[in-house]
Amino acid sequence: MHNIEQCWINAVSLALNELHALAAVAAHRSFRAAAADLNVSPSALSHAVASLERRLGVRIFNRTTRSVSLTEAGENFLARIKPALREIEHAVETVNRFRDTPAGLLRLNSSEGAAERVLPIVLDFLAAYPDMRVDLVSEGRMIDIVAAGFDAGLRLAESVPQEMVSLPLGSEEEFAVVGTPGYFKVRGVPKVPADLFAHECIRARMPSGAIYRWEFEHQGEESRIDPPGRLTLGSHGLGLQAARASAGLAYVTRKSAEADLAAGRLVRVLTEWTPPFAGICLYYPQQRLPSAGLKAFIAHFQKARRR
Repeated sequence: MHNIEQCWINAVSLALNELHALAAVAAHRSFRAAAADLNVSPSALSHAVASLERRLGVRIFNRTTRSVSLTEAGENFLARIKPALREIEHAVETVNRFRDTPAGLLRLNSSEGAAERVLPIVLDFLAAYPDMRVDLVSEGRMIDIVAAGFDAGLRLAESVPQEMVSLPLGSEEEFAVVGTPGYFKVRGVPKVPADLFAHECIRARMPSGAIYRWEFEHQGEESRIDPPGRLTLGSHGLGLQAARASAGLAYVTRKSAEADLAAGRLVRVLTEWTPPFAGICLYYPQQRLPSAGLKAFIAHFQKARRR
């Protein structure tokens, strides 16, 4: 009897894995991206989907060398199984709440800067909860974390959607305009943001393609400018590197430039125009009951805030 039960459990587990594989490929429209998400090889994922197609007797995906798309049969099938998969996930999560320690995967979406700041907390969390796994995805664009299947997000407070529960990390952030002593010796020191139009500035392009505007505030006066510059880079980190080489002035977080400022390699200007602001927040949907893993991470995150 035991062998029959075990075979039934194995069969159910295999079927669920195939259905999750199907949903992942459909979401990513790519076997390679879905395989990375599921932590399996693309060939194993392709084999699982092909096996399911053979048993169903229909083709679920149209495949070319450049794209993957659902067939009409695949779209209908996926629409029917998605609610069932969500119910199964909720059932597993309900059982998980009775465990002494949470287990499973926690998916977090973050900006690159926020990911760097929160990584020590994530590593500490994994050490405290050995049955948990964390997928920390960093990208520049804001996404709908619920629609994309993430448990929570990490962004600057001003970027967090209003309908989300938001928990600040606790520390304030500051932007800083920096350049080398040699640059200022030749070009002079700007006193107000408008002076930047007479300087060589290192511009940053956001993932959306838009140029990042430098934001300033002083005694209630606010301004956002796109300063002139011959060099445009894809991140503030590259801008900091270029500033060290005296290529111009960079607009970066004070924390990222801390070591250079302390060593005298860079000098900060317009300090009174770049006051502190609310920093990184952990946010998650208020309408959805947090999973056991997310609840544990929230508690861990809040403990880190108090240190």
